[in-house]
Amino acid sequence: MEELITMSKKELMRTEVVQKVIEKHIYQRKAAEILGLTVRQVKRLCRAYRQQGPQGLVSKKRGKPSARRTSAALKTKVVSLIKERYYDFGPTLASEKLKERDDIDLSTETVRQIMIEHEIWVTRLQRMKRSFQPRNRREAEGELVQIDGSDHEWFEERAPRYNLLVYNV
Repeated sequence: MEELITMSKKELMRTEVVQKVIEKHIYQRKAAEILGLTVRQVKRLCRAYRQQGPQGLVSKKRGKPSARRTSAALKTKVVSLIKERYYDFGPTLASEKLKERDDIDLSTETVRQIMIEHEIWVTRLQRMKRSFQPRNRREAEGELVQIDGSDHEWFEERAPRYNLLVYNV
């Protein structure tokens, strides 16, 4: 039974180059230049390929959460503080106030992502939704004709009411 291995394009290219090194079609130094690695890293990749096959070249970090992620407890605390004190602030000012008043040092981008996730802040694109459907331009000039009429006593009391028509091509 064959095993399915998911690889990125970069890992797939590494597999091809490492195979050429193992088959002695190219030198490790040339492989290092192609992959943008050091010779030592290419040796490590070759060793992993020999031991585990193509699976040895797949990133071990795939599917695992980042070690630098913000903890759930800190996110909850930040959300409650923002809702309580900084509900009408944007992400930049909120992150500055969190650092200044509450001694919570998070980047503006992290605060922005937390605010978007908890629907406290809406991005500019979402705020500026168009209330109408734009009309596409016509292919031929003069194809769209606009007519506007204005019912008015144009001649005061000297004549009956008339409609003024404006014809725009």
